[in-house]
Amino acid sequence: MTRFRPCIDLHAGAVKQIIGGTLSTSSPDTLKTNFVSTLPAEHFAKLYKENRLDGGHVIMLGPGNEEAATKSVAEWRGGLQVGGGVRGDNAAQWIERGAGKVIITSYLFPSGAFSQERLDEVLAALGGDKEKLVIDLSCRRKDGTWFVAMNKWQDLTDMEITEESIKSLEPYTSEFLIHAADNEGLQRGIDTDLVRALGSWCSIPVTYAGGGRSIADLELVKSLSGGKVDLTIGSALDCFGGALPFEECVAWNRKQEAEEGR
Repeated sequence: MTRFRPCIDLHAGAVKQIIGGTLSTSSPDTLKTNFVSTLPAEHFAKLYKENRLDGGHVIMLGPGNEEAATKSVAEWRGGLQVGGGVRGDNAAQWIERGAGKVIITSYLFPSGAFSQERLDEVLAALGGDKEKLVIDLSCRRKDGTWFVAMNKWQDLTDMEITEESIKSLEPYTSEFLIHAADNEGLQRGIDTDLVRALGSWCSIPVTYAGGGRSIADLELVKSLSGGKVDLTIGSALDCFGGALPFEECVAWNRKQEAEEGR
């Protein structure tokens, strides 16, 4: 069943909506921000909790975000996933702080090459419980296909997103999170080819993010993926300065749940 999933993107300790492809450590002046909230991160955690929107992700985009992320997961213990700088030596700490799951990306790709050893290390730190782990395969297009991108989506890794690579990782994780970084924050619609492929390839839960802007996009993701892919909407929401009422997304989820229960 396709669901709307929420997010809390943190940059310099504040809740922001950023155009993903502009986030760079080496060139901070290129950063383009759609929205900066005056409300703390835990406000949104409480909002999602009150509306039973479990499985949302808290992403720390760079340094200075640990305190805000900690307050978020403490506000809704077990209800949120946290990522950004998660490694083998701190993964368990985030679970202890209240995260339901940890999300890991760049740490799995030292020098841009996938490391099974590091994946095993993170799993061991979590007591071997893959239900506490989400693998982030956020990607960018290259030569008509998709490659996992790391370091704030600036650097391409050696991993192409294919059915083979998806299947090779499924035994080690509870779900995937996949931002289409070229679409992130632009509100120009989703990457339909990627959503269709994920619906075909994935046998575990997967959340797509990037370009979602309307209830119609939720319906489109549901149709393209056969109900197997969830959609994160960020910048388009009215609580993040957009035009789409947050309440409409909540209502859409409730409708899906009611139909599923028939």
